[in-house]
Amino acid sequence: MFDQLSDRLQATLSEVRSRGKLTEADVDAAMREIRLALLEADVNFKVVKSFTVRLKERCLGSDVLESLDPGQQVVKIVDEELTELMGGAGRDLAFASKGPTVILMAGLQGSGKTTACAKLARHLGESGRDVALAACDVYRPAAVDQLVTVGEQAGATVYERGTDADPVEIAAWALQRAGEEERDVLIVDTAGRLHVDEELMDELARIRKRVKPHDVLLVVDAMTGQDAVGVAESFAGAAEFDGVVMTKLDGDARGGAALSVKAVTGKPILYGSTGEKLEEFERFHPDRMSSRILGMGDVLSLIEKAEKEVDERQAMDLQEKLRREQFTLEDFLQQMRQVRKMGPIGNLMGMLPGMGAMKQLKGSDFDESELDRVEAIILSMTPAERGAPGMINGSRRRRIAAGSGTKVQHVNQLVKQFDQMRGVMKQMASGKMPDPQQLAQMQGGAPRPKMRRR
Repeated sequence: MFDQLSDRLQATLSEVRSRGKLTEADVDAAMREIRLALLEADVNFKVVKSFTVRLKERCLGSDVLESLDPGQQVVKIVDEELTELMGGAGRDLAFASKGPTVILMAGLQGSGKTTACAKLARHLGESGRDVALAACDVYRPAAVDQLVTVGEQAGATVYERGTDADPVEIAAWALQRAGEEERDVLIVDTAGRLHVDEELMDELARIRKRVKPHDVLLVVDAMTGQDAVGVAESFAGAAEFDGVVMTKLDGDARGGAALSVKAVTGKPILYGSTGEKLEEFERFHPDRMSSRILGMGDVLSLIEKAEKEVDERQAMDLQEKLRREQFTLEDFLQQMRQVRKMGPIGNLMGMLPGMGAMKQLKGSDFDESELDRVEAIILSMTPAERGAPGMINGSRRRRIAAGSGTKVQHVNQLVKQFDQMRGVMKQMASGKMPDPQQLAQMQGGAPRPKMRRR
C-alpha cells in the first residue's frame, strides 16, 4: 500500500543525507517533496499542511542544522513525526478484570466488518482467550451464516438467533450466555449500511447502551482512500468509537486513509488486516509502520511472526545440523514451509531493513507458485535422494521432473542452488561472512521466484 509514498520519501531523505551540511533552502526543498509525496498518497490536505509545518519547524532547529550529521537527524525527525501522525505509542484493547470483555464492531457494508470480527476472534484466541461472537447483523443477506462459518474457522463460539429477532435483544442474550459460559471476550457484529444514516446510528447506540462495551471498534476499508476517513469522521461525530480496524492494508491503495484517520478523528488504528486469510491480521504499530515506509524495515514484527511459527526444538536441531553439515533437502523443505506460514514472501521482504528499496522488488510481487514448484520437486524425490542430492543422476532427474510435472532443467537448478546454499550456510555457521560473489552466483543459478508485474 505504501510503496509509492515509501519510494518518494526515501528518495527525498537520501538526497538530504547526501549533504554534509543543511541550509534553510535545503530543508524547504525537502519539505516541498514530502508535501507532494503525501498529497499524492491521498493524505488529507489539512493533515499534510500541519504535518509539514511541524516537520519544518523541527528540522530548522539548531540541533539539526548544527549537527555533525544533519541528514540523519532529519530522518529521525521524519520517523518520529510519521509515528505520531499514525497514533504515536498506540493503545491496546481494554480487557475486563471480571466477566467477558465486550467489543462492539461497527462499520459500513462492504468494509469487511464480519470477516474482521472473525480475524479479531482468532487473534485474541491465540493469546489463550475464550472468544465468542454475537451475530447481530440481521439485515444483510447471509450475514449470520457468514459469521457462523468464519467464526467456526477462527475457533470461536458463535451466538445467533437467525434474522427475525431484534439485534439489541440478540446482543443482550449473547452477553448473558457469554457470562454464564465464562467466556473471556464477546465480539458483537452489528449491522452496516451503504452509508451513514440516522437508523444505523440509532441501532448502534441502543446496542451500546444495552451491552456496555469496553471498546467500540470502527472497521474501515483502506482501499476507499479519503472516503474511509470521511466515514470515520461521520461515525466519530454521531457514535463515539475508541479505535479503528483498517482492512485491506495489503491492497494497492495509496495509504492516505491510514495516515489521515488518527489526525482527523483523534482515534488510533488498533488493528490492520493484511490479507484475505484469517491469520493475516495484526496489531497496528505506528512506529513499525513508519520504519517500513522509510525503508528501515520492521524486524520486531518479523521476529514475532517467526516466534509464532518456528518450533524452538526444530530450530536447535537445525542449528546442530548446519554445524555438522547434515542439512538436507528434507530440512530445506520444512524450513520453507515454516517461512511461508509467516505470510507472503513479499511482505516479509519489506520487513527487512533496506530490502523494500531494492530495484528488483519495486512494482512487483513474488509469484509464490514458484515455491510450490520447488516443493513438488522435493516431494518427488525419495528419502535417500533428499538426504544426499549428489546421488541424483540423469535418470533420477528425469523421473523426478516427470513426477513433479516440471522440467529436468528445474531439477538441475534446484540441486545446484541447494549445493551452493549449503556452502554459504557452512561459512555462516563457522562465523564467516559469505563471499558476495558466491551469493550472486547462487542467485544466478537458482529457480528464483518470478516477479509478477502489477
